[in-house]
Amino acid sequence: MPLEYSAESRALQDRFDTRRLADRLAEIKVHHELTDADRAFIEAQDLFFLATVDGAGQPSCSYKGGDPGFVTVLDATTLAFPSYDGNGMYLSMGNVDQTGRVGLLFVDFERQRRMRVEGVAELVFEGDLLRRYPECQCVVVVRATAIYPNCPRYVHRYTRAERSPFVPRDGIATPTPDWKRADWARDVLAAGDPALGRERE
Repeated sequence: MPLEYSAESRALQDRFDTRRLADRLAEIKVHHELTDADRAFIEAQDLFFLATVDGAGQPSCSYKGGDPGFVTVLDATTLAFPSYDGNGMYLSMGNVDQTGRVGLLFVDFERQRRMRVEGVAELVFEGDLLRRYPECQCVVVVRATAIYPNCPRYVHRYTRAERSPFVPRDGIATPTPDWKRADWARDVLAAGDPALGRERE
C-alpha cells in the first residue's frame, strides 16, 4: 500500500511548502519489501525503539535491546524480535495484542543512520521462533507495511561502551536486576521468577 498522508500532515506540508518534497520521498524512499541492505542494517543493530498504540489511541514508546541479530528478518515483508522479561506491565505487548499497530525506529548512533519500519504485529507464544531467543516470553512478528530511512542529520554520534549483561545468552546465567531484590518488589514477583530462586542463594 502507498504511504498515505493525513489531512493534517498535508496542511503542514502546504504551510511550509514541502508537499512536493514529501511526495517525492514517498515515491522514491518509502518501500514495502525489505531489501538486502535493509536486512543487513536491521540485523546489525542491538537496539531499536518500539511505538505502539492501544484501542483508545493512547501511545506507548519503549526501548528494546539485545545482541546484534536479535531482530531477525524472516522474509521480504516480515521481521521478528523477542520479548524478554521486563517490569511486568506489558504496556507495549498489550498494545500489540490489542491493535497490532507498531512503528520501529532503528538508530545506529555510531554511524549516524536510522530507519523506520511500520507495520502490523502479532505475539507468538510457541513454535520454532521461540527457540531462537533464550529466555524469551514470546516473539513479536511484524509484517511491514512501510520501510524508509530517516534523515540522519540530527542523530548525535555516540560510541558504545558495553552491551548489557542482562541480555539472555545461551550458556550464560542471566543476572538478576537489583530492583527485583528491593523490598517493594520481592513479594509480588511472578511465580517462578528466577529472581526468587536466586534470593535464596
